[in-house]
Amino acid sequence: MNYIKLIEQEYIRTGLPEFKAGDTITVSYKIKEGNKERTQLFNGVVLQRRNSGMGANFTVRKISNGVGVERIFPLNSPFVEKVEVNSRGKVRRARVFYLRKLQGKAARIKELRVR
Repeated sequence: MNYIKLIEQEYIRTGLPEFKAGDTITVSYKIKEGNKERTQLFNGVVLQRRNSGMGANFTVRKISNGVGVERIFPLNSPFVEKVEVNSRGKVRRARVFYLRKLQGKAARIKELRVR
């Protein structure tokens, strides 16, 4: 078991910013279409972060044309180019799935003030 963890340490990404549930982030995701490659930005609120190590992932939710869109990104994927934290949110939960039921002003998250 320890041998597997040692091998995984080589592939775990470093250099990503610290973020948690409730934060608003922008994820730059690399998409391959045939032999072309492009970068797509996905901007939204982090609903959750799961696991640690190689299997770590996070869920981001945004509203697009009045429809809620959620996307799960593997944290250590080579297709995730960068993650930018736009604002820090003040929530008291590790998973903010209650945002799925809310809409409009009720779905706002208070911004965390940093000293």
